[in-house]
Amino acid sequence: MYSFTCDYTEGAHPEILKRLAETNFQQEPGYGEDSFCASAKTRIREAIGCPDADIFFLVGGTQTNSTVIDGLLKGYQGVLAVQTGHIAVHEAGAIEFCGHKVLTLPQHQGKMDAADLKAWLEAFYADETHPHMVQPGMVYISFPTEYGTIYSRAELEEIGAICKQYGLPLFIDGARLGYGLASPAADVSLKDIARLCDVFYIGGTKVGALCGEAVVFPRGNAPAHFFTHIKMHGALLAKGRLLGIQFDTLFTNGLYLRISDNAIRMAMRVKALFAEKGIPFFIDSPTNQQFPILTSSQMAALEGKVAFEIWERLPDGRAVTRFATSWATREEAIEELSRALN
Repeated sequence: MYSFTCDYTEGAHPEILKRLAETNFQQEPGYGEDSFCASAKTRIREAIGCPDADIFFLVGGTQTNSTVIDGLLKGYQGVLAVQTGHIAVHEAGAIEFCGHKVLTLPQHQGKMDAADLKAWLEAFYADETHPHMVQPGMVYISFPTEYGTIYSRAELEEIGAICKQYGLPLFIDGARLGYGLASPAADVSLKDIARLCDVFYIGGTKVGALCGEAVVFPRGNAPAHFFTHIKMHGALLAKGRLLGIQFDTLFTNGLYLRISDNAIRMAMRVKALFAEKGIPFFIDSPTNQQFPILTSSQMAALEGKVAFEIWERLPDGRAVTRFATSWATREEAIEELSRALN
């Protein structure tokens, strides 16, 4: 039975495994001071067009979000995100555990609307009692969102302009960044992402790596002692070479975007299979996550044939399901899904 439950069910891209084996007996310093991390940082700086970027390798997405947010915020500040944002829903209160409230805004197909952000900030500072409240200290968005949608360049520019107006850093969660950039619907590049925000991360765990995320402060604007913050959050590997080798490989010869393209192609095949059966979608996602709405009998018919995730229960008894593809999704998986749907 093939699983479409998420995009990290497989291990790592074969080229990464090959590099790990080839370099296994090479002695290197720890904690990210190795030659592989240095090379990976050089390659990433070239790819984003930011020679002065500060880059750090962390072990996973939740650790990355909590470390970046805690590193940027003062103790009395919170982070603005949409109601469906990963930090607001699926991180077990990791942000609040660090002492920072997630301040939520309405979501529009998983995205933050610049008008909502501006209205929230205007209302906050117009309230005479705002010194008694949690102060907004930064803005968090995901690219792609939890619903597979992506921001246009214009939308990012508009949100970024409001952030600058209010002196708020803009943080882009890039756990699935490769899949967003590889989508035909995207009108932004990796260089655009670096230009339009204050900090973002390049997801490795979900895009070909065994584990790890690369945090990028594009203009050398990392907060003071960020390395120490990483260690405090349990996000630092003693054998940092593991992360360095992976990102060095992913950013050699365009591998990161090449393997991301496979996820998009396979996701469009998944979308077509459901559409052919007349099955509606909860949202029109242009990336690797697809959300068909299934009845209980349809879900029962698929049980034991393919694995998927129930994303949201609807009042009429149907459910929004999630079928996720990845860099490793094969033709056989699509064929198996096709047989199950038939």
